[in-house]
Amino acid sequence: MDAVDRQLIQALRENGRASYAELGRLVGLSGPSVTDRINRLEQAGVITGYRATVAPAALGLGVTALVGLQLSDAADHEDVAGRLRDLDEIEDCWFIAGDDSYMLKVRVGDVDGLEHTIRRLSGTKGVARTRTTIVLSTKWENRVGALPEEV
Repeated sequence: MDAVDRQLIQALRENGRASYAELGRLVGLSGPSVTDRINRLEQAGVITGYRATVAPAALGLGVTALVGLQLSDAADHEDVAGRLRDLDEIEDCWFIAGDDSYMLKVRVGDVDGLEHTIRRLSGTKGVARTRTTIVLSTKWENRVGALPEEV
């Protein structure tokens, strides 16, 4: 991956709807050259997808919480991860080091919805306990930081 690839990736992270012509102007290449580079980055697994960023509250998801899960000693981590995937309220799931095994970002409509989700999580096979932190406000999210020079 060279400097042009990094520029293309950064531009797509900032605006995933940029046309190949726009990207080409930005990096000084033709549209077809940009298309080839982006296809190569997709095939290599560097670019893994494109998505729309939406306002959760506009979708009725006014409560965000971070939920840590501590697993039982006999729990199968992959089995638990598979079960967690079935809960639509979980937006992000990270396997982490520390007291908890998983950290989840959960979005629900209200506190009753959060209580329901926590009960479901607590009843999940392999989960020993949960620890929940409710987000009061979001200062920023999905931040597009600069890429390191060497990737």
